[in-house]
Amino acid sequence: MSQDTDSGDISTQGAYVTGAEFNRDTNYIEDRITRDGAPGSNGEQGWRAAAGRYRLIAARACPWASRTVIVRRLLGLEDAISLGQPGPTHDARSWTFDLDPDGVDPVLGIRRLQSAYFRRFPDYPRGITVPAIVDVASGAVVTNNFSQITLDFATEWTEFHRPGAPQLYPEYLRPEIDAVNRRVFTEINNGVYRCGFAGSQEAYDSAYTRLWTAMDWLEERLSSRRYLVGDTITEADVRLFTTLARFDAVYHGHFKCNRQKLSEMPALWGYARDLFQTPGFGDTVDFVQIKQHYYIVHEDINPTGIVPQGPDLSGWLEAHGRDSLGGRPFGDGTPPGPVRPGEEVTAGHGAGS
Repeated sequence: MSQDTDSGDISTQGAYVTGAEFNRDTNYIEDRITRDGAPGSNGEQGWRAAAGRYRLIAARACPWASRTVIVRRLLGLEDAISLGQPGPTHDARSWTFDLDPDGVDPVLGIRRLQSAYFRRFPDYPRGITVPAIVDVASGAVVTNNFSQITLDFATEWTEFHRPGAPQLYPEYLRPEIDAVNRRVFTEINNGVYRCGFAGSQEAYDSAYTRLWTAMDWLEERLSSRRYLVGDTITEADVRLFTTLARFDAVYHGHFKCNRQKLSEMPALWGYARDLFQTPGFGDTVDFVQIKQHYYIVHEDINPTGIVPQGPDLSGWLEAHGRDSLGGRPFGDGTPPGPVRPGEEVTAGHGAGS
């Protein structure tokens, strides 16, 4: 199936809760976009970083995709890499561009992200995931390896960074960043999904214990330091933030991660508000799309598709007091400028608006 089809919805029932313990498929398209475009060590095709050549497809609803939107903005890559944003919901086939005029991405000319995957791999056997980077000329997907994409934005696209771009993955901190990222991914980023998609009480209980052990570790760590690693914002903070931004709105209730709300954990809540109020973070968060995605798409755990009205989001704009811990958000760099026209969060979809 390689054509751009759009004939009716296909239910996601049974796509998420498939057994006792949830195990994420972490097999992604391993190609990388690098400074010199050299092939990968395992034979992956090489792609050279070049302004205007690629389009980042990243739904605001998805935490993995939101990382790329934040890093692109912090580094000032807007002029080098265009941004396409699917709507918040999808069926079992693919994310769709239903927010664009006539439901078609204006650059790629497709209705479903599935088409870009099939252009490269006609029989692509796995999920059609975001984020994905697409080669504009061919219309074919290059990579969907979300973990590597943001690292490459920071290290391989430096020629295209804005003046004052922060060092999100400084070499001297990489061992500690990598170690923190591993724990945050397994226990927190993916841990909430292990709770939400557990297919048995035993699997859920185990996932819940693991999640809250890690949340308590973070609460302690962030009680005495402003950021996760070093004294500036790094890749580690971006990766944690996208989970925290969704915690009270969806993970606490929808995924049954309900020992406490984020807003009841003083250090983590202050840390999350600090980042949210930092340019490049909160100005990319669309709470309405986030709730629509989780509560409508996950038919396995919310078959009614009802999207809750709450929670009250105004607290995200309250003073956080984290400045007293020191730290320099952008190090020797500067904050990014205003959000680009056309990339703003829809009015009424943010916090306190």
